[in-house]
Amino acid sequence: MKALGIILIVAGLLSFIYGGFHYKTRERVIDAGPINVDVDKRHSVPIPPIAGGVLLAGGVLLLAMGARSGRAV
Repeated sequence: MKALGIILIVAGLLSFIYGGFHYKTRERVIDAGPINVDVDKRHSVPIPPIAGGVLLAGGVLLLAMGARSGRAV
């Protein structure tokens, strides 16, 4: 549970820092016999700040639960 909590915290922090991710696709715009023209298109996928906050809070909660269950009663 602790490892998952740490992963969620890191993912939440990265979403705050970068605000999303980008990727490229290649699209063929002209295909005329031996002549081909390809164009690289850049796409953006934004991650809302509330999602980063939920990831961060979930990670902290999992770490707290992991620490509590690891204690001897």
